[in-house]
Amino acid sequence: MKKILIIGMNPFTLDFSMPGFLPGMTAEKVETGINADLEKLNATGYDAKKFWIDNGDTDQNKLVNELNTTKFDGIVIGAGIRIPPSNFILLEKILNAVHENATNSKIIFNTSPIDTFESIKRWL
Repeated sequence: MKKILIIGMNPFTLDFSMPGFLPGMTAEKVETGINADLEKLNATGYDAKKFWIDNGDTDQNKLVNELNTTKFDGIVIGAGIRIPPSNFILLEKILNAVHENATNSKIIFNTSPIDTFESIKRWL
């Protein structure tokens, strides 16, 4: 069974009016989309879970612990982390944490909260 970690911003901390986000996107739509894809992944033979980031250093420490505790086959880094320019340093920290602590994991990007399943299928 392939293990998947979906790393995303807590959608309730995002400003969806920023350029780059899909028009009409809301925290509720993100949460619903990710949860639906988690259910689909787990129902089709993956062992998938999500890890929300709230923008704190504690999240980074928890992420490193998660990466060292479980061997993940794939790690999705969500658009809510990648798109906002204000998350540039956070994205670097997450990429380096994955690079250093999950060296054999595929790094996967989705384009929206409703295409995570398809994004994972590209690699695993």
